[in-house]
Amino acid sequence: MTRRIAFLASGTDDSSSALQALEAAHGRCKPEEADILVALGGDGFMLQTLHRHGALGKPVFGMKLGTVGFLMNHYRADDLLERLERAEPAVLRPLAMEAQTESGATVHSLAYNEVSLLRQTRQAAHLRIDLNGQPRLDELICDGVMVATPAGSTAYNFSASGPILPLGANVVALTPIAPFRPRRWRGAVLKAGTEVRFKVLDPYKRPVSATADSHEVRDVVEVAIREATDRTVTLLFDPEHNLEERILSEQFVA
Repeated sequence: MTRRIAFLASGTDDSSSALQALEAAHGRCKPEEADILVALGGDGFMLQTLHRHGALGKPVFGMKLGTVGFLMNHYRADDLLERLERAEPAVLRPLAMEAQTESGATVHSLAYNEVSLLRQTRQAAHLRIDLNGQPRLDELICDGVMVATPAGSTAYNFSASGPILPLGANVVALTPIAPFRPRRWRGAVLKAGTEVRFKVLDPYKRPVSATADSHEVRDVVEVAIREATDRTVTLLFDPEHNLEERILSEQFVA
């Protein structure tokens, strides 16, 4: 079966060279007209591709030509069509963030990895956490806190001592970053449909920013996070190196 492929490159020398070679072999196609998107770069470029083209609903096959490639397959150009035919899908549902700022603005964004709140100054953030409208933690004093998806749980979340979540487990991780009080609170694993709401308790003296993947909003006073109900994306992986196996393997790395 003939597939229309749109090749997208991160702009590095390696990815640009690969783009030229692949388009010479398979033709050039716009993302809107393609059956499959092939992203050439690292994980950062994959996230950029999902944010830019995720609404098209086209499956994305990534090939690593960047620094980090957890969401990517190995780069090989000679057997691409066969790999696409054999590729296994991983369906991801992003987080939807709604942030209210000190100026009264409301900012919406999506996150395929995590939404994180971080202190903007040398002073620790003071936050309240509500789950589904019910107060759960009256005051968290910390450098920050995040909500991570299973696909993102091996990234920043894991570096902050959060749990690695199995793909398809229908849960998210709520993980503090350098918590000071309560000192022993290590976070929680929540059902994916839970609404997590953070209230900044002292936004003027202790300002906080919110970041959905790479989209930062500064001087937030309240942030609500929930699983997006109207958006999914499909990533394609080589069968021998699929995303579920990668997430599992990360739990056994010393």
